Amino acid sequence: MQAVLALVLVGELLALALTLSDTGLRGFSWFVFGKVSFLVLWVVLVSAALLCPLRPWLAKQNSLVAGSVSYGLVLGVTLFFVLLGQFVMLGSVLADMEGIVTSMIISAVFAGVALRYFYLQQQLRNQQQAELLARFDALQSRIRPHFLFNSMNTIASLIAVDPETAERMVVNLSHLFRATLSESRLVPLKNELQLCKDYVAMEQLRLGNRLRMEWRCGAEVNDVSASQTIPSLLLQPLIENAIYHGIQPLPEGGDIVVSVDVSDKTVTIVVTNPVSSPKTNQPASEIGAASSGNGLALANIRHRLNALYGSEGVVQVDKEDAVFTVTLRYPVQTNLPAKIKDN
Repeated sequence: MQAVLALVLVGELLALALTLSDTGLRGFSWFVFGKVSFLVLWVVLVSAALLCPLRPWLAKQNSLVAGSVSYGLVLGVTLFFVLLGQFVMLGSVLADMEGIVTSMIISAVFAGVALRYFYLQQQLRNQQQAELLARFDALQSRIRPHFLFNSMNTIASLIAVDPETAERMVVNLSHLFRATLSESRLVPLKNELQLCKDYVAMEQLRLGNRLRMEWRCGAEVNDVSASQTIPSLLLQPLIENAIYHGIQPLPEGGDIVVSVDVSDKTVTIVVTNPVSSPKTNQPASEIGAASSGNGLALANIRHRLNALYGSEGVVQVDKEDAVFTVTLRYPVQTNLPAKIKDN
C-alpha cells in the first residue's frame, strides 16, 4: 500500500507540473489537470502492475536487458493509453499526431529518469545488504569461540574428577556444535530453545542442584516456534552469562527463568537470574560480570538485533533487588529476505 500511495503521489505531482507548464499559474485549468492526471495515473499504475510479476524474470537478466525491457514496457503502456484517450475524446486514434509525439517524448524522459533512479536505489540496497551480511557474520563469529571456550573449560574441570561425565559432555558438545554449525544467521525459534536446553543440561552436570531452570513458554509459543525465526545463538549467550556471572558465584545457586512470548507483531524473550551484590556502583549492563564477557555478549546481541531489525530490535537490561533481567524484543517475521537466510 505504501508503494502504491507513493506512485499515486508522484503521478499527481507530475500531472500538476505538466499542467502548470502548459497553462501557467494564471490560466490553470482543473479540467486540463484532470485529463493529464487521469492519463498519468493510468500509465504509472498499469506499468507498475505489469512490472511487478516480471520481477523474477528481470532479476535473472543483466542490467541492460532488464532496463531495456522495463523502459520499452513503460513506453508501450504510454502509447496505448494516449491512443485510447484520443479515440475516446476525439473519435480517432491518430487525431492529434503532435499530441502523441509530445506525450511519448515526455514519457521517454520521465520513464528514463525514474528507472535510472530505481536502478541506483536498488544498487545501494544491494550494497547495504552485503555490508549488513558481512557485519552480521563478523558478529556471529565472535559468539562461537565464546561458547566453545566456556564449554571446553567446563569439560576440562570435570576430566580429573568425573571422566565419564566429561565424556558425556564432549558428546553433547559435538551435538550442539553440529546443530549450530549446520545453520547460520537465522534459525527456527524452537531450534534455539532446544540448543539452550541442551547447553543447560551440560551445565547441570557441573553445577548440580545449584542450577535451577524454569522455562515459561506457553502453548502458543510451541505452535509458532517452528516457523518463527531468531538470530542463531542469540538466546544461548544470555543463558550462559546468567549461569557464569549469576549462578556460579553464589554458593547457594539460584533460579534462572526464561520467558518467551510471541504476539501478533512482537517476539519477547526475558531472562532473569540472581546476582551477588556488587562491590561498587556499576552500570546495569555490567552488574554481575566477572569479566568483560558479559558486556561483550550483550553488546554483540544488541548489534545483531539492530543489524537485522533496526530500531525494532531492542535489548533492555535491568537490575532490581539482586535480580538481573535482560529483555529481548524483535518483530515477528517468518519470511526474511533470502540473502539473510543461510544457503
